[in-house]
Parts: sequence; structure tokens; C-alpha cells
Amino acid sequence: MGKLDSKVALITGGNSGIGLATAKRFVSEGAYVFITGRRESELAVASNEIGRHVTAVQSDVSNLGDLDRLFEQIKTEKSRLDIVFANAGVVTYAALGSITEEYYDTMFDINVKGLLFTVQKALPLMPDGSSIVLNASIVASKGFASNSVYSATKAAVRSFARTWTTDLKQRRIRVNAVSPGSIDTPGLKDLLASADVGRERAKTLASTVPMGRFGTPDEVAKAVVFLASDDSSYISGVELFVDGGLAQI
Repeated sequence: MGKLDSKVALITGGNSGIGLATAKRFVSEGAYVFITGRRESELAVASNEIGRHVTAVQSDVSNLGDLDRLFEQIKTEKSRLDIVFANAGVVTYAALGSITEEYYDTMFDINVKGLLFTVQKALPLMPDGSSIVLNASIVASKGFASNSVYSATKAAVRSFARTWTTDLKQRRIRVNAVSPGSIDTPGLKDLLASADVGRERAKTLASTVPMGRFGTPDEVAKAVVFLASDDSSYISGVELFVDGGLAQI
């Protein structure tokens, strides 16, 4: 028996990194997963890696029309959603003084608006007692340079876990946030190599993490499985840090 036997799950941004690792974990625990991403070619590769019990849907979470199409497909194919892992997000660096309106809009459209409407549009398909997991970040609690807009988006995500726990209490839908630290994903590697501030941070991050290394996507995925499953049946509104202790010291 898997921890998620017969469950139907949605993972946004499930085509790489934490989302892909979580999709693999969900399937291994008995779930059927829908994964989304903006790039069809990456979705196809991810779907092949997962191998079974998966439907890949090209979708941009910041586009409400795409979300409507996504949930109509889920309704047609499976008629319900037991788990939502709102994982899709974007991060780039911008120091105060160089922030543009376009940069601000992109970050908030994907990380906040996209996450909010993903959850809201999923609710009609979710039975009472379902589980929602939001992908936040330690940056909501740490003051890293050139991260102000990204950090603000993740602080909003953390707040959603609290307020939606209250909003959904009558339906017994649990809402929790997972907050990864420095996780060894392709996206993080590209980000750290993309700018001077990133390359400088790459030199110091591993040494400042108490466990002395970056985490792996699968280590985050295990935490998401816990929050999505009955193992966390009396846990709601929490922020579970998966950061090697970085935000705790």
C-alpha cells in the first residue's frame, strides 16, 4: 500500500526540478498525477521519465485561460483532485534600484497570481478532506541581497497557507507550505551562474548551510509526500523548512 493510493494529484511546474521529483514520488506512492509546464518538449521528457499514471498538460499558471483548460481536462479525465501541489514559480535577481515594472509584474503574475488562481480554480474538484501544498521558500524568512521582489512573492505564499487554512476549515482541506532552501536543481544552477551576485552566492551558500551541502529535489519531494498524505492528518497551516538548517540559525 502506498501513502497516496488511488489519489489524483496536480503538480504545477512538474516538468523539472522539485516538481518532477515530486511527481515521481507521488506515482511511486500510488497516485495518478497531472503535471504542467510552459514548454511542451520538457513536459514530454518529464512524462517519459515518470513513465506511468501521468498526464502532461502544457499550461502557464499566470494565464487564467490556460488554467481553465487544465481543470476542464482534469474534470473530464478523472472528475476530482485529491492533492494540489502548487509548485510553479520563477526566480531571477534584481537589486533595489534596478527593479523594473516588467520584472515586478512577471514575478507576481507567476508566483502569486498564478498560485492563487491555481488553488481557487482547483477547489470545485477537491473533495472535503483533500490536501493543498504550496511551494514557498526560505527567502520569505531571510534577507538575501537582490531578492526583494522574489522574497515578497514567497512571503505572500506563506501567508496563503495560513489564511486558506482558515478559509477551508469547514471542508477539512489542509493547506501547508514547504519552504526549500538551496536545492540542487537545474534552475538553481542556471540562476547562480547568471549574474555576479549569483556566482558570489554560490561560493558561500554550501558553507553556510549547517548540513554543509545543497539539498536534492527528492528530499523536498519526500516532505511534500508527507504533507499531502494522511501521515500529516493533524497538520495544517504550517511551513515545513527543507533547508539543511539554513533558515533556522
